[in-house]
Amino acid sequence: MLVSRIRQLVRSVRETPIVQLSHPHLNLFAKLEYCNMSHSIKDRSALWILLRAIERGEIDPETTVVESSSGNFAVALAVYSRLLGLRFVPVVDPVISPLYEATLRCLCPRVEKVSEADDCGGYLKARLSVVQTLRRQLPRVFWPNQYQNTDAWMGHFDLTGKEIAEQLQRLHFLFVAVSTGGTLAGLSRRLKERFPGLTVVAVDVEGSVIFGGPPRRRTIPGIGSSIVPGLLKEALVDDVVIVTEEESIACCKRLLHEHHLFAGGSTGSVFAAIERRFAGHRGGRPDVLFLCADRGSAYFHNVYGDLWSAERRDA
Repeated sequence: MLVSRIRQLVRSVRETPIVQLSHPHLNLFAKLEYCNMSHSIKDRSALWILLRAIERGEIDPETTVVESSSGNFAVALAVYSRLLGLRFVPVVDPVISPLYEATLRCLCPRVEKVSEADDCGGYLKARLSVVQTLRRQLPRVFWPNQYQNTDAWMGHFDLTGKEIAEQLQRLHFLFVAVSTGGTLAGLSRRLKERFPGLTVVAVDVEGSVIFGGPPRRRTIPGIGSSIVPGLLKEALVDDVVIVTEEESIACCKRLLHEHHLFAGGSTGSVFAAIERRFAGHRGGRPDVLFLCADRGSAYFHNVYGDLWSAERRDA
């Protein structure tokens, strides 16, 4: 029964649109992943991980799904778990958007929230510790392990990447925000097959350790990490751009005011990386794609709050 239900959900996945933005030097395209069922790009990896786990018999009606997340992946798992009749316990932290936390508490009877930061100034290690505790305490648990599970990047290879390959005739640059590495791995592998010569640019923020930078407290969820994700080794990366959170905030607001795209913090980070990479660009107009990973609704309290931005400058 679970197998047929999850396969029906996969068949119901709709293509997310790609829109072209006005730009003086580039043919700039945005894929609106916030049009997914759970309103984020994590919809694809969550669905694919559940599909493969159910097909392998790792999840049955008595299984409790337990996962650490800063927001989007937890919401996606909560939505699909509810549709499949599965129990789901998300493990979150204080950085989570109030909107996402409220959504999870509505969808999930139990939500675990850590409060103590780890040695990198973030909460990922603390969340993962709670996940391991729950795995020992609960009788039958499935841990998606989004930082290590190859099904995560395969979801983007088979779903998101396939769509892009069919939607675009040419592509010269792909910019992807990095957190778990799943989106980067899946898209880079699929689209380098489709577009020979494609340059894949990974985007991270200061304070993240993914590409060897010093750890520091970060306040915008959805990009960066306190650990180097195992899926990163699966990605085909040509270049890396590290931006500041201030740049991310400014570019979120630019996307809204100049292009009418109301997107989350990681999208602003990627747009900032594009603007930096092509500053002063002359010559031909390359075809450049980035993803709007989620909506801006969950970021009213930080990215789109002028008071919050002023407090950051004064801190």
